[in-house]
Amino acid sequence: MNGALIIDGLHKRYGELIALQDMTFQVSPGEIFGFVGSNGAGKSTTMRIILGVLAADAGSVRLGDHPIDLQTRRRIGYMPEERGLYPKMKVGEQLVFLARLHGMSSAAARESVSRWTNRLGVEQRVNDDVGDLSLGNQQRVQLAAALIHDPRVLVLDEPFSGLDPVAVDVMSDVLKEKAAEGIPVIFSSHQLDLVQRLCDRVGIVARGQMRALGRVDDLRARDGVMLEIAGPSTRTRWADGIAGVVQADYDTEADLTTLRLDPAVADDQAILTAALRVGPVHRFATTTPSLTELFREVVAA
Repeated sequence: MNGALIIDGLHKRYGELIALQDMTFQVSPGEIFGFVGSNGAGKSTTMRIILGVLAADAGSVRLGDHPIDLQTRRRIGYMPEERGLYPKMKVGEQLVFLARLHGMSSAAARESVSRWTNRLGVEQRVNDDVGDLSLGNQQRVQLAAALIHDPRVLVLDEPFSGLDPVAVDVMSDVLKEKAAEGIPVIFSSHQLDLVQRLCDRVGIVARGQMRALGRVDDLRARDGVMLEIAGPSTRTRWADGIAGVVQADYDTEADLTTLRLDPAVADDQAILTAALRVGPVHRFATTTPSLTELFREVVAA
């Protein structure tokens, strides 16, 4: 069983700029964790500290009970946001070289290169220079470099950037398979629909601090359930004062009423009955904010 990846109280300052402030979370074995935030929020800084590329001013990173040291880093698969491949080196030679750096034998490295280039659809390009590949194929090779040594932790910075839909599906499947093997997987992305679909939990970062952390569905529902009712005249403000209605918004042009509910108190059947007293109901449906809407709210706050 793999240990959890534990990020505990990281602080990082560049002069007057506070890049990280008490950054704390963990990624459990078998979990896909989405790490999201605006540019400059602190995501890449956190990932570089995990890898030891940067040193934190305070705090620690552990894999289970063990601090991240050189030996532990050999077990991490890292994909930087800026592609870190040698453009004048052939794909296959480069992947073998990287696998050997992680301690694999030559035979095992070549077998792994064959397996991952086939899986990621770049097996026909192993004898091409990396710089001659399209940006999408370079991204596939970069992912192969992160996977080539059979890592026990995956830390991926914007892995879906520049990929076509087919490649996105392939990469999504790889991440789910690695999580199913009990590997902690953390990735950052600005494609919040993918994060919402793939991740077990998500952390939203703003100005170097973790502003929201939890399961995707729990975060989306944290401000209560939203209920949309179309039909009854909104001019009557018919939902005001109903038990469990925290907020009522009325769109008078569309006769659409949107209610924010306290699920512990609200009775949807009572709300429906109240709506029908005003007029026919054409739509009555609960909704929760998307992760994109939640992200906007958290970052704005």
